[in-house]
Amino acid sequence: MSTSILAFDISQFSPSLNHHLLLCILRKAGFDFKVVHFLSNYLVSRKTRDFWNNFSFPLFNVDVRVGQGSALSPILSALYLAPILHILEKHLKSLKIPVSMLSFIDNGLFCAQSKSFSFLNSLLFCSYNMASILLWKFGLTVEHSKTEVFHFSRLHGSFNPPPLNLFTLGGPILYPKEVWKYLGFVFDRKLFFQQHIDFYANKAISTVKSMKILGNSVHGLIPCQKYLLYRSCIISIALYSFHL
Repeated sequence: MSTSILAFDISQFSPSLNHHLLLCILRKAGFDFKVVHFLSNYLVSRKTRDFWNNFSFPLFNVDVRVGQGSALSPILSALYLAPILHILEKHLKSLKIPVSMLSFIDNGLFCAQSKSFSFLNSLLFCSYNMASILLWKFGLTVEHSKTEVFHFSRLHGSFNPPPLNLFTLGGPILYPKEVWKYLGFVFDRKLFFQQHIDFYANKAISTVKSMKILGNSVHGLIPCQKYLLYRSCIISIALYSFHL
């Protein structure tokens, strides 16, 4: 049994998010009228202006974004994506396509299992096509250049799975990768995690070596400060793969 994963990004997510559609989603979800009214005043008919030194550009409408860096942006983005994922899951289930979907903000994953790589590719192709059409209806698109395919297998020895051709959908021909990095973890085809351990062990060692410039026995950080720095930075890299 082999497991295949198709990872894709939703491009231009924040700029493409439609305010009026978002408000409809909030009403359907049962949010209080005051919340919907507040977000309506906050989002709809917004205008912005850019400045460069003493020169100012004219005002222009900003009707399709949630504001990069805003505390509300990830929340509104998740609420906007929720019905899309629900509809897509229902379509996959009704068509009896054995593919599960995971999402992290604007990163999506299709996961499928089978003994045949050709069958896995057909499942991923159908799911990707359905997702692209559904996202387009919501004003979003898939960024084909960031789409990746990866295969996990219990087969002994090396194996050469076929590429996934997304050309008819406007995408590239995806060749399976031997190592896949996702959300800070490095996956190999056999799930040995040797590459993950090597990567973060080297990262921790190089960080320890760079700490030498912060002080010595004469000047710089005192031992208790070095200990605190080691506990805060090095241990987190070595054990939890945190990015600093």
